[in-house]
This record gives sequence, C-alpha cells and structure tokens, in this order.
Amino acid sequence: MKNLWIAAACLLLAANRALAVGGIADVTIYDRAEQRILPMYYHDGRYYVVGKPGNEYQISIRNQQPGDILAVVSVDGVNAVSGETADWSQTGYVLSSDASFDIQGWRKSLRCVAAFFFTELDNSYAARTGRPDNVGVIGVAVFRKKPARPLYREEAAQSRRDAPAAGAPLADETASLAEKSLGTGHGRSEKSVVRYTDFERASATPDEIIAIYYDSYRNLVAQGVIRETPRVALPNPFPHQFVPDPS
Repeated sequence: MKNLWIAAACLLLAANRALAVGGIADVTIYDRAEQRILPMYYHDGRYYVVGKPGNEYQISIRNQQPGDILAVVSVDGVNAVSGETADWSQTGYVLSSDASFDIQGWRKSLRCVAAFFFTELDNSYAARTGRPDNVGVIGVAVFRKKPARPLYREEAAQSRRDAPAAGAPLADETASLAEKSLGTGHGRSEKSVVRYTDFERASATPDEIIAIYYDSYRNLVAQGVIRETPRVALPNPFPHQFVPDPS
C-alpha cells in the first residue's frame, strides 16, 4: 500500500542562516506579527526561542539536500498535518531540492490551515484536545528519499501493468517559572495550498531530528536559558551648569 504525503510548493526562504537550526534542512521560527526571525538561544544542548503571547508565527523549512526530503512536523507533541499525537512515522511535507516552505498553521485541508499563535498553555490546541504534556516544543523529523532503483526491461513491463489507472489520486524543566508557560493555539483560517504526492523513505528512522523549545522571555530567564545583562549606571560628570542650594 502506498503512503500519501503532502507536497509543499517551492517557495524561496529569505532567512538569516545564522538563526536557523539543522543540517539536512534549515528550520527557522518567524514571528509574523513582528515580521522577524526569532533568534535562537542555546542552553544545555537545546535550542530555544522567545514567544510573545498573541503573536502568530510560522515554521520555515528549507531543504539543503540535492534530493527530495520529507519533514514530519510536530507542534506541542501534535502532528501539524494530521492532528494525531506526533510520531515520526506519520505524514508530513515533501520538499524538493533547495525548496522551502512556510508552515503557518494546523493543516485543515489541502487549501487552508488554522494559524499558529503563541498563547497560554491552557489555551493551546494540544491542551484543549487533552494532550498538554508536551506543550512548548516544535519538532521536525527529516527523512531522505529512497533512491530510485533502475528497472530492467522485464521489470519495467511489469511495473507498467501494476501502475494505477489514469485519474487515480496521488499517492522536564525543574526551574521555577515566572509566569504561565506558552503553547500554540488554533487560530484563524488562512489559505495555504498543497497537494498529495508519493514519498518512500530511505530509512524507517529520521536522518535528522530538529527540536526547538519555546516559552516567554520571563520564563526563559527564570530557567537560566537567557542571562540578562545587569544595567550599569553611567553617571553624568556635568549634569548642571551651576551649583544649586542643598536641600
């Protein structure tokens, strides 16, 4: 039985590579409200971004390989395409060589998504569907495509006989938090067109797993992810022109 995957349209990604994570694929988090790529903070082997409650965001993925890749995308432990509790064996987005795609929300159909936005944990889609345990992390499991095997004449003839008829469809933090943790909400509907395609993985396990954690600025400071720079007083040697009377 053939697997069906979503094929993303080829879009150019204007992203700062220094703010991306990944090798086979570059992944960035873009704040759509502030129109900027969110900087990554590296702490204890993890990457973090600061989310601002109410702001919509998107996950931008760029294929850096010469062949097709499959990106299975998880948000708060939920598959962003199917809505299932995430597993890397599930459906995802197929990107051709050097192509990129902006994943702006939860996939609702082949033509639209429900926008991602930062919100309090209790209002997150995962929590509202009874799955709050993994709120606060974005994951991308990347698979390379299995190389095509050359067909000899007899095999090619059999392959043509087995082909589908025309018109068939294509296949645990311990630090004290300063405020409530963030999750990802199920927002407004917007257009995002994709199509089905076939993809056979080269391996049953991902060639790369990218994880990006997120929370509010205050919580990331409380957890030690972000170290605030102490404010240094800079006294003015000439604050006034004349000598005032003492109080």
